[in-house]
Amino acid sequence: MDILNEVKRFREEEDSLKWEGTFAEYLDIVKERKEVAQTSHSRVYNMIKSAGITEKNGNRAYHFFDDEIFGLEKSIEKLVEEYFHPAAKRLDVRKRILLLMGPVSGGKSTIATMLKRGLEAYSKTDEGAVYAIKGCPMHEDPLHLIPNHLREDFFKEYGIRIEGSLTPLNTMRLEQEYGGRIEDVVVERIFFSEDKRVGIGTFTPSDPKSQDIADLTGSIDFSTIAEYGSESDPRAYRFDGEFNKANRGIMEFQEILKLDEKFLWHLLSLTQEGNFKAGRFALISADELIIAHTNETEYRSFIANKKNEALHSRIIVMPIPYNLKVTEEERIYEKMIKESDMSHVHIAPHALRVAAIFSVLTRLSDSKKQGIDIVKKMRMYDGESVEGVNQISVDELRKEFPNEGMEGIDPRYVINRISSAIIRKEVPSINALDVLRAIKDGLDQHASISKEDKEKYMNYISIARREFDEIAKKEVQKAFVYSYEESAKTLMDNYLDNVEAFCNKHKIKDPLTDEEMSPDEKLMRSIEEQIGISENAKKAFREEILIRISAFARKGKRFDFRSHDRLQEAIQKKLFDDLKDVVKITTSSAMPDETQLKKINEVVARLIDEYGYNSTSANELLRYVGSLLNR
Repeated sequence: MDILNEVKRFREEEDSLKWEGTFAEYLDIVKERKEVAQTSHSRVYNMIKSAGITEKNGNRAYHFFDDEIFGLEKSIEKLVEEYFHPAAKRLDVRKRILLLMGPVSGGKSTIATMLKRGLEAYSKTDEGAVYAIKGCPMHEDPLHLIPNHLREDFFKEYGIRIEGSLTPLNTMRLEQEYGGRIEDVVVERIFFSEDKRVGIGTFTPSDPKSQDIADLTGSIDFSTIAEYGSESDPRAYRFDGEFNKANRGIMEFQEILKLDEKFLWHLLSLTQEGNFKAGRFALISADELIIAHTNETEYRSFIANKKNEALHSRIIVMPIPYNLKVTEEERIYEKMIKESDMSHVHIAPHALRVAAIFSVLTRLSDSKKQGIDIVKKMRMYDGESVEGVNQISVDELRKEFPNEGMEGIDPRYVINRISSAIIRKEVPSINALDVLRAIKDGLDQHASISKEDKEKYMNYISIARREFDEIAKKEVQKAFVYSYEESAKTLMDNYLDNVEAFCNKHKIKDPLTDEEMSPDEKLMRSIEEQIGISENAKKAFREEILIRISAFARKGKRFDFRSHDRLQEAIQKKLFDDLKDVVKITTSSAMPDETQLKKINEVVARLIDEYGYNSTSANELLRYVGSLLNR
């Protein structure tokens, strides 16, 4: 890529979007496209919608957040449906501060950043175009030029409600520069940019003794007092506070509950009334979505303070818990690694999964429902079907602990421990055991983990290790079976021939002698027992298989061993069971013979080519599985 050409192309594209004209010309645009005059809340909601929505089982997934937020679909749906949507419709919820509350590294600041970056990009589209009075430091809505007594008539003709008053500076400019002729006021298209302080502001608390309210509301420019003669002249005022610059867009407050009280009251005036007080002027109107974030401990302290009672009803709290899906947790780690300097390191398959299993277990609460242990619950949350608990839904489990996910291990801790494992091992490859070992060693250094929690977490590491043991055995099992697909197909066809004969009370023919024989009960049971099908349940299981085959045939689909999850598991286990002794001998032999060496090399090659290992991690996996089988 020629970076300079790309920069030039981007600059040309941005220049082509610029527009400037009179207020009269702007009204023509408004008449054609009412969305250019939408409120900040409406603009944010429409931006989220524009990325696409998928509806499934009565739930909505908003794709705007797909690339950065994982496993928080319910929280995102609630955020959009209960705040952004009604706020976009001018309901009273828009007069509230949106407070994202949750544990550290849970995604709160990521959501705020996504909204800011998204709005910057959206303002460059036709749907998200924003226009402002040219030369205004607050990028004021041009419709504020319409006098109050004409606004009702304007609504009847244009269908747009106008809220807010012209700022003191633009009131003066209208008289002095345009002689009161609003039709001549120059309007321009603006593009939101946090870097350029246009439509997006961010405020971070600092020492209350040194922080000035001017950081929010702007301040007097004393160097101009002699020129303009008065502090109440708007030309002598710098409209450069975060409230001023975030007008028309988003204002993010980081760690809002650490703010001094005087800052909070200004903030509440802005959200509730749509204006704020600055200098010696009348109230200044501003239209901005206020989004803040904090952790649960600070929030609990805040609401416990009686002095803050008046603020409670003016804040909408949206809990943002940790993700509780193992698969989505893996994606979080993959994303964090990709953004780091560790992306060149080979991380063996399933290393991140075992870390994710551990993390999710620390965030789950033990269910009181019969037959549901924490591992089964984890699997159900991840979308797996768990035998024996079909009658209990994931929604039921979620209702049991509405605040589940607000505690536990955060993703940053895991990534820090993976980094530690890489540095300690001093090789460009780590596996699942390296990751678990690093997580375990780091628990003593984690300041916020109590002795009781540490004991629980050690147990969760053991569970994650057992889960990996099963995954590792299956991985090697598949790699060891020469022409695995063919072997599985042959075994399945043989099993299905016997099942069909059993269910239809037929004989089957020996392929070599053509002799008629009874179904091979020993073969069928050797496969079914792999997945715990009892003698009493075998008939129902076999009939279920035939029904599934019939359903596939009606739809013109081909049934194979992957078409039925439990049959697939049984076939895999049976194949591996038959090869177990070969695997044990081959992987544990200190001095393998030529045949064994050839087999090892074949398996290593298959693990590398088909399963994503490298030479180091493949050999480590083989040695580990060999040790498991020899125990």
